[in-house]
Amino acid sequence: MNHRPVDGFSKLSKQRKIDWLISEYLYEDRSYEQILQQYWNNDPDLQKLHEEFSENTISNFYMPYGIAPNFLIDGRLLALPMAVEESSVVAAASKSAKFWLHKGGFKTTIINTKKLGHTHFIMEVEPHKLQHFFNFKLKQKLFDATQEITANMRKRGGGILNIRLIDKTAEMPHYFQLKASFDTVDSMGANFINSVLEQFGKTLKEEVNNDEDFTTQEKDSLQIVMNILSNYTPDCIVRAEVSCKIEELNDDSGISNEEFATKFKRAVSIAEIEPFRATTHNKGIMNGVDAVVIATGNDFRATEACAHAYAAKDGQYKSLTHCTIDNGLFRFWIDLPISVGVVGGLTNLHPLVKFSLALLGKPSAKELMSILAVSGLAQNFAALRSLVTTGIQKGHMKMHLFNILNQMGATEEEKQHFVTYFKDKTVTHHEVIAELNRLRN
Repeated sequence: MNHRPVDGFSKLSKQRKIDWLISEYLYEDRSYEQILQQYWNNDPDLQKLHEEFSENTISNFYMPYGIAPNFLIDGRLLALPMAVEESSVVAAASKSAKFWLHKGGFKTTIINTKKLGHTHFIMEVEPHKLQHFFNFKLKQKLFDATQEITANMRKRGGGILNIRLIDKTAEMPHYFQLKASFDTVDSMGANFINSVLEQFGKTLKEEVNNDEDFTTQEKDSLQIVMNILSNYTPDCIVRAEVSCKIEELNDDSGISNEEFATKFKRAVSIAEIEPFRATTHNKGIMNGVDAVVIATGNDFRATEACAHAYAAKDGQYKSLTHCTIDNGLFRFWIDLPISVGVVGGLTNLHPLVKFSLALLGKPSAKELMSILAVSGLAQNFAALRSLVTTGIQKGHMKMHLFNILNQMGATEEEKQHFVTYFKDKTVTHHEVIAELNRLRN
């Protein structure tokens, strides 16, 4: 079937969008319309709210919203909201929380909250001449020109921290940056930062054109390429850690505390030197981080991009977590660069986001940074604990069992049979199918 392009799709009503999709791509099968409608909210106002979060919306895509309890973080006992579809993520986080609950819990430190943005521009000028212009004429003008934009942020204790001229001409001819650092307090701050940077671009252009020290050729060469925040925030960073004496580890896997600690540390060390392992290792960390990021209405794509860039900051992709055994003390920690907010965006609109933040005690942005780092560390601890003892599949596949059974249309009675059947066995897809066939025959 040759599909036809459509003009003005965004201007069609929701029903006409669906009609066109069914006609053009789904061979007039109206059963798909029923699937879409099943996920509409019965409250028309709530449905309209969700539709206005994005564009060309025809339905809602649901994800499980779970709770991981018993997280002792900096002396506060919390239950973490997690929006995630992957089997065993919530269970693993909960297991780690319980493991560390009576060993002092998780402790966090906010190392910095600095966020970054750049005005990227091209100018055919000697770098030392531009640097002199920036130092003595431009820098203060940039602060002055953004006073109105930054006023409210400054009242809350944030604003522009510093502005620097960066010479990138060694990497690209005539390429420079205005690199600015920001404190956006409790907001993620993307719109604020981008508005400031766009004003930087305008002010730069005006001041260069009005400065008599530049030649006409130099002025004409100035091109503002773009003004944009960076999702890489290596100075907006939080540390989360757990520690205890080795004799207090008390792992229930059947191996000694000393052997467990040694095998665990070795697993982390492998992820610190082997990128193939580090990628999967860090993916597991982000399972825990992203689930809470989504539940609190923040941008999980930004947190992913930042974390993985940070993992490669030394020229090789490495583990985000680290482990030491020193004088009988086991210590496990993560340094996580992450930029999140608790005001603005979905935090003021999405009902479940508001519930999540209330559940967490209406945290500040710094407190949410700590919670996210703890969630990632807990997830990683659970994964490594399984890997070096029973293996990852035993726990993961038990959680995945119901997915397999649902795919096979299992009844509630059959599901209960399998819970008992796999009580002391490792779940495999092949074994589930074989036992289901035997049961039904």
